[in-house]
Amino acid sequence: MAWVTQTLSSSLGRKVIMSLTGLFLSSFLIVHMAGNLQLFKGDNGRAFNEYTYFMTHNPLIITISYLLYTSILVHALMALVLTRHNQASRPVKYAYSHPEANSPWSSRNMGILGTIVLVFIVIHMRTFWYEMHFGAVPMAEYDGKQYKDLYAVVKEAFSQWWYVLIYVISMVAMGYHLAHGFQSGFQSLGIRHPKYTPLIENIGRYFFAVLIPAAFAAMPVYIFLKVHGIL
Repeated sequence: MAWVTQTLSSSLGRKVIMSLTGLFLSSFLIVHMAGNLQLFKGDNGRAFNEYTYFMTHNPLIITISYLLYTSILVHALMALVLTRHNQASRPVKYAYSHPEANSPWSSRNMGILGTIVLVFIVIHMRTFWYEMHFGAVPMAEYDGKQYKDLYAVVKEAFSQWWYVLIYVISMVAMGYHLAHGFQSGFQSLGIRHPKYTPLIENIGRYFFAVLIPAAFAAMPVYIFLKVHGIL
């Protein structure tokens, strides 16, 4: 297992691990978004509850979920280690510099953006994942079959304006984080090509940085407006 030690002890190896976990988490966002779009169906939560039942009872998805949790922790840990390593390797800051002239704002603030996203994940999992597994979730019945009514949990959380605000701000942070992180992940893996790199950058810039965060942010806003009778 010497290669594991060598990978973890080298800056390049840490960047590769961070890239692989980041790209895996990006792919998870697509699946998670597609499932959560069931919230927009006007069926009083049936489609969403059936979706969450499938996600929590399918053996393959349960196995992948453990990989997901591990990826979140490893990605955050590698980011912390790389940040500390970079700070240690350059303990004295330049007396005069204009980093904004050479790099976008999102790339210079990946640590802050990532921290916001990580804090949001903790809050999000406490609100939904913890309640789903350990909370007193009401039951719903469809065609004689019992389901945990997680739609009721969602409505309760998103009926609070402050939680919706936290959610939306976190999605903005995630958008900026992905704007740089998606294409940077490919770059760290050595995938650079004049033909494909512009496509990767556009996917990161528009799909992952704009469309996916906007779709996630729309969900709590929609539920909030619906619960309070505005829609």
